[in-house]
Amino acid sequence: MNDLIQGFLQAIRLILTGDPNLTEIVGLSLRVSGLALLFSTVLGIPLGALLGLTRFPGRRFAFALIYTGMGLPPVVVGLFVYLMLSRSSPLGQLDWPVIPALFTPGAMILAQTLIAFPVVAGFTMVAVMEVQPDLRQQILSLGATPWQAARTVLSEARSGVMVAIIAGFGSIISEVGAVMMVGGNIEHSTRVLTTAIVLETRKGNFDTAMALGLVLLGISFLINLALLLLQGQGDWEGEHLRRRRRTPMGRKSA
Repeated sequence: MNDLIQGFLQAIRLILTGDPNLTEIVGLSLRVSGLALLFSTVLGIPLGALLGLTRFPGRRFAFALIYTGMGLPPVVVGLFVYLMLSRSSPLGQLDWPVIPALFTPGAMILAQTLIAFPVVAGFTMVAVMEVQPDLRQQILSLGATPWQAARTVLSEARSGVMVAIIAGFGSIISEVGAVMMVGGNIEHSTRVLTTAIVLETRKGNFDTAMALGLVLLGISFLINLALLLLQGQGDWEGEHLRRRRRTPMGRKSA
């Protein structure tokens, strides 16, 4: 209990004083997890929509791959990325600028992207499949293009898509195994909140570790709250538009 109180007071002190080490660690954490979430969202939402809307041979196999990826241990992802980026691997020997090196933020972003991508795709797929099955056919019969129909279905499934993004963020913001494996927890270079917590705990600095943990918890809460508020705003606007469509011309809705 004493460590919890001391950690809380330490967290308040670090935040109020603008501790430079904390600012650096928080900034890197947000940059790595933010870019990984962006990449996994850009890739995962279209794939999830495609799997949810189309029928093709091997669809069940694709489902199995997505579900396996959703439950894949992060350390396995870290091991895969480590082996792929090591100097002895084919990718490591190419030395292309777009391929990140080990023990850099780029390698951490790649690992977190691979962790969050199947989560975003899987939740999006389920959300799209739960939309009324006849909706897409009705839209297509009215002359819409497949892209317009898919966009409409995604709009109807936006609550589920937002859950997918939140779940993807939750899978990486608190992840420690993969980022430590490919990033190395290097001070002023690859140290993020989760790896800093592990380091301080091993050193016996429980108040500092607790402070960092409270900061991480606060960041996670604020970002999830912002996403939920955006979701609520989108739901309100969607309901407002639906009410306007149901209202006859020249008559105000109640």
